[in-house]
Amino acid sequence: MDKTKRAFVGGLLAAGMLAGLAAPSTAQQRTEIQFWHAMGGVLGERVDEIVKRYNASQARYTVVATNKGNYDEVINGTIAAYRAKKAPHIVQIYERGFMTMLLSDAIVPVQDLMTEKKKRIDWADFIRPVASYYQYKGKLMSMPFNSSAPILWYNKEHFEKAGFTAPGPTWQELDKQLYAIKSKGIAECGSSLAGDFFWSLIENYSTVNDQPFGTKANGYEGLDTVFVYNKTRVVEQTKRLKKWIDDGVMQIAGQGLSPEQLYTSGKCATFFASTAAHGSVERNAKIKWNATYLPWEKGATPRNSSIGGATLWVMKGQKAEDYDGVADFLAFVASPDLQVWWSKVTGYVPITNRAYETAKKEGYYTANPTREIAILQLNRGTPTANSQGFHFGNYTQSTFALRQELEAVWANKKTPQEALDDAVRRGNEILRQFEKLHAGKY
Repeated sequence: MDKTKRAFVGGLLAAGMLAGLAAPSTAQQRTEIQFWHAMGGVLGERVDEIVKRYNASQARYTVVATNKGNYDEVINGTIAAYRAKKAPHIVQIYERGFMTMLLSDAIVPVQDLMTEKKKRIDWADFIRPVASYYQYKGKLMSMPFNSSAPILWYNKEHFEKAGFTAPGPTWQELDKQLYAIKSKGIAECGSSLAGDFFWSLIENYSTVNDQPFGTKANGYEGLDTVFVYNKTRVVEQTKRLKKWIDDGVMQIAGQGLSPEQLYTSGKCATFFASTAAHGSVERNAKIKWNATYLPWEKGATPRNSSIGGATLWVMKGQKAEDYDGVADFLAFVASPDLQVWWSKVTGYVPITNRAYETAKKEGYYTANPTREIAILQLNRGTPTANSQGFHFGNYTQSTFALRQELEAVWANKKTPQEALDDAVRRGNEILRQFEKLHAGKY
């Protein structure tokens, strides 16, 4: 090889070595954004897809999504991590954690952040139930992400065989139908008791039937709120559910099948669950299924249901420059195109009116009518002080107390009234602790 060729080849090798050395340096220039979430299974895969899309859309930031368990585990883990100065940049927290996060002194209000970083977000476009729940003093505190509402899923064949076209709109009508389906041997049970029954059958029962859950507009008007659901129609609702369980009309899932599987396998005729169950029901159901609105009491004017799901909170304590990436990712999440896709692949409610109208114009809800039920139910009528949602401090803890007490009813250890009285007492103790801790902040 002559000197010219030797020099040329040597130059190529040197350039290649330099390029190889430079590659990791380029990758390291991306700012890493840590994102903790509670989405498992198919929903977790969808979150991973969002992150993959975002990371491929630009070269400045890398979002790292980590599943940290269920909603309770995520909020508890986030609190511990913040105290240890190891919190993520972004964390997904469910709706009942709103007051805990709001008054934690650990968060950056998302609307302030997006305004500071000059990200154009049409805040007025977020659908009313979502915006009103996560606002404080007129500003969104966290970025709406996965919003839901419970709906009533039913087995079409079971109802038709019993002589009904669909579930009746009232609890009284549904009660007669489920007993008929059970007594005629059409199904093993009329309904499957969901794991989050306190959300779908107690909390949302209260909002739809315009029953107060607590004073001070369910906590919106002050930390000195107290629970009062032991003095409302929740008492008769609990008696109804207890009777269904005792009579075998409602079945509690045991080992082997989950509550949803009791429904999708054809064992139970109905299932009260989130609209976000669409993905798993569509994939696993061995039945002809359909869905409709939550029932209401005879003679009542049905109100809107309460929001469920979660939002994305921004945590304090990160490097100043990291918040550019945080804002950029949140703007990507809130974009109409992504929101339309997210709603379609998960069953969650579109968080903006623009996303909803886009899907509607495409004929999506004409082809998939059950996907629109939760949206229409959330937007039904004008929210009242009883139906706008729940702003209770440490609501995770008081919800756990309510669940424990109701399970004591199912197990014949307490009467409905005794259990609700005890749940309210325990819940009010939790509210007073929260009020004392955060006095003057709200």
